[in-house]
Amino acid sequence: MSSAGTDQEVEELLGDEFEEAKSIDPKKLNLRDELILLNRVSKVVKGGRRFSFSALVAVGDGNGHVGLGYGKANEVPDAIEKGKERAKKNLIRVPMMGRTIPHQVVGIHDSAKVLLKPASEGTGLIAGAAVRKYLALAGLHDILSKSLGSSNILNLIKATMVGLKSLKRADDIAQLRGKKIENLIGARGAKIYQDSRVATLAAENPELAAKQLAAKAAKAAKVKAEAEKQIDEQAPESAAATVELTDEPPTTAPETTEATEETEKS
Repeated sequence: MSSAGTDQEVEELLGDEFEEAKSIDPKKLNLRDELILLNRVSKVVKGGRRFSFSALVAVGDGNGHVGLGYGKANEVPDAIEKGKERAKKNLIRVPMMGRTIPHQVVGIHDSAKVLLKPASEGTGLIAGAAVRKYLALAGLHDILSKSLGSSNILNLIKATMVGLKSLKRADDIAQLRGKKIENLIGARGAKIYQDSRVATLAAENPELAAKQLAAKAAKAAKVKAEAEKQIDEQAPESAAATVELTDEPPTTAPETTEATEETEKS
């Protein structure tokens, strides 16, 4: 399946208005936020020390959208709010394969290097606390990760973000190689990838998601009605065949009677 073919399937699922927007509108997403890091910064001035706070905040919807923001202010709530607003402006789409990522990737930022590997279902998020929060907000639940460089939390999170941004979509790779997506990741993998992509795009437009669910429900009802109709059509034929079998005269009863009479005479 080429990239065009995949887009066509997604368009059929989401309706004629499907279009993958270049930018993500945070107002349409059901975002939740997590405080990753909070630092207190002091500045020495003529009258003493002046304190301020910096906050690293991540936001995500659990459906392949995640963002990271850094805010500074004189008060903690203001710093967190600034970080949250900046994170909403830096949202990215994460290609997903169900509960994990499609392939291994290494993200590098300054001296931090993070290795991310796909894992089988049930593995969980094998990562540090900060990286685990960030991956969970993106909707990833099974990943193996390893820090290969600096342990600075800020750089680790940014390296993780770089890694997620560098993930390639399966249909893009299939198009570059001139192959079908099933030949790369198998029929089951292609279905899992397709379902994940549909969920990500549907989260950006809940109205189209509702249309998709209604279409699926109508299709399921139609299939059920057709199956019941076929059963009803086959029922009279089965009843007629049963009647024909019961109407046939017995063939073995007279022979049995004659054999009994001969036995009694002898």
